[in-house]
Amino acid sequence: MTMCVMLAPTGWQMIAQVSPVPDSGFVLKAETDLVLTTVVARDAKTGALVDGLTRGDFTILENGKVQPLSSFDFETVDRAQALNEATISGLAAAAQNTAARNSFRPDALRDHRLIVFFFDLSSMQPEDLDRSVAAAREFVQNKMQPADLIALVSLDTSLKVDQDFTSDKTLLAGKIGVYNGTAGAGFAAGAGASSNQVEDASGATPDESEYNDVNTDRELYALRTISKSLEKINQKKSLLYFSGGLSRDGIENQASLRAAINAAVRANLAIYTLDTRGLQAISPLGDASTGSLRGTGGFNGGAIQNNLDANFASQETLTTLAADTGGKAFLDSNDFAPAFAQIQRDSSAYYLLGFQPLNRVRDGRYRKLTVRVNRPGVKLEYRAGYYAPADFQHAAKEDREHELQEQLASDSPATDIPLYLDANYFRLEEGRFFVAVDLIVPGSQIPFKKGGDREKATLDVIGVVIDEAKRPIGNVRETVKLAVDDEAARQKNIQYSTSFNLPVGKYHLKFVVRENQSGHMGSFETDIVLPDMRKTPMKLSSIVLSSLRMPSKLATPLVRGGVQYVPNVSHVFRRGQHLFLLYEVYDPARVKVENLAAGAKPGKGGIRLISSLELMQGSTKVYETSAIEATALNVGGREAVAVELDVPLEKLAAGTYIGQLNVVDDAAGSFAFPRFAVLVREDGGNQALGASGLTKP
Repeated sequence: MTMCVMLAPTGWQMIAQVSPVPDSGFVLKAETDLVLTTVVARDAKTGALVDGLTRGDFTILENGKVQPLSSFDFETVDRAQALNEATISGLAAAAQNTAARNSFRPDALRDHRLIVFFFDLSSMQPEDLDRSVAAAREFVQNKMQPADLIALVSLDTSLKVDQDFTSDKTLLAGKIGVYNGTAGAGFAAGAGASSNQVEDASGATPDESEYNDVNTDRELYALRTISKSLEKINQKKSLLYFSGGLSRDGIENQASLRAAINAAVRANLAIYTLDTRGLQAISPLGDASTGSLRGTGGFNGGAIQNNLDANFASQETLTTLAADTGGKAFLDSNDFAPAFAQIQRDSSAYYLLGFQPLNRVRDGRYRKLTVRVNRPGVKLEYRAGYYAPADFQHAAKEDREHELQEQLASDSPATDIPLYLDANYFRLEEGRFFVAVDLIVPGSQIPFKKGGDREKATLDVIGVVIDEAKRPIGNVRETVKLAVDDEAARQKNIQYSTSFNLPVGKYHLKFVVRENQSGHMGSFETDIVLPDMRKTPMKLSSIVLSSLRMPSKLATPLVRGGVQYVPNVSHVFRRGQHLFLLYEVYDPARVKVENLAAGAKPGKGGIRLISSLELMQGSTKVYETSAIEATALNVGGREAVAVELDVPLEKLAAGTYIGQLNVVDDAAGSFAFPRFAVLVREDGGNQALGASGLTKP
């Protein structure tokens, strides 16, 4: 009834088991792509803003091809109407939920500037933060205009909205001052670790480049999150990014950078970047943050060149963010005022042009924009282009990988394809466990493609184990290739197995599976507790239920005598199958001779474990196995007894059963009666597929 194959040499397996496929229902999806671009028109000689232009005065081209305009608007702060705080609060609500958007009037924000101050506290030194706060407060108190609506966002240990859009100068000035208040380094009070808390990081400390990858991805993800929260508001938005530099490690952060830029472009958000380090005097010997220089680099120019390169690299990403979103980068200056003035200047009056691209291919490629005006002597300022949306087939490799990592970190589950998970544990030694994790995806949800004489598909699997301190301590990343001989295999389940070696504790497991035709994903997460068995009278492993045993050369607790038990994740069996059970008992008590009946002799191993299985429907016991007695340890080196049960299901009626496993340590006088649910179905008559049903990757 199954097909299976070993995936050597990793020891992972993939199993396909018979299972009915539920009707997925009918889903209708519609998508439309509207590209908005902001155009500032100025007199070519004087630089004065030009108004009075109409839709017919503009022509917009994408990669040299004229695009019909779908929308046209002109906004200027000179016509801004005063807003009360209730109306402004509706802006934040409209960005977050559909109900608020339906009741919010978009024209209420006409002719206003929407500005976000984003303080990257994690990248700034205290003196940089002081300068930034002083400049921001100076702008709010003396330069902020009635048309300006400002929001405050910060990133330290997490991304926080410290103040939604408001025109209240006093409120904004007070909130900005918090950034360099009691937590002078820029972190909220109490957010850091205790000063006397020491973590053992031996053997697990990443190098500098890995830290850089993580930090840069966090900052770029924060920018993307801010952009997405504003994309429902059509007006032009500006973001002033206060940063102490943002370095990339080669192409490692390319996908995150592209995603952040694309999100900003879709939200019509221009990013203005401000290097808060100001003008720097770069010394060839470095500063107090670096170790003493060795070698000849300090005398031949190599050291100063390295320092210049590092400084340039930390500013290159800031420049890219600004240039690709229609903003501007402000670098190497101790005067921050021009950045605020530039935002006001660029947002004072602008034309908002919208079009639906004639090129509907979602290829993710860069598309150059050209805007023309039929009035002489007018100079236009606008974004140079954008990246088209990319469907899965056109996504680059790094974008696909970024998508998986993002879903793994997301709090929202992926539900495009159903995914089921089961985890079982066995003790390896005192305080450590072998944890077997099995995933199931219905084969009907995987779009196989014809390849030669076989149907083929690939699955991406990614997973993580997180401990109680929210630290990832185990992970899986694998691409699995599938190949089946006939369409009948599509009606089976694809089962993927992996394992971890973990200490006692509580853990959170999350796995994501993606099929690589449409890019659909499914996720599953659960908690698992690995018990401290020193505190339990009956030391029992997980109980593995299986309908399949197969030859294996692996050395794991799931293999007994060269035969591996494949966990049945769903606990669904057919009447023609067998219900196999496997579990282990650890440190069983030894039988004392004086406790034996007259004339009786202790068993060979000096222990006495008794096991049996009962199947019940309601309160009625419908089946019970005969008792199995174990008198000796049978697992080498682990002080364990492995117990195996085989229950033929052909004589049982189809239905749902509660299984109760009775385990008694007669010598210790301890016992356990764990229960589990089992569903037995009528045998559908499906024939088994051999190992040739799938091929090795």
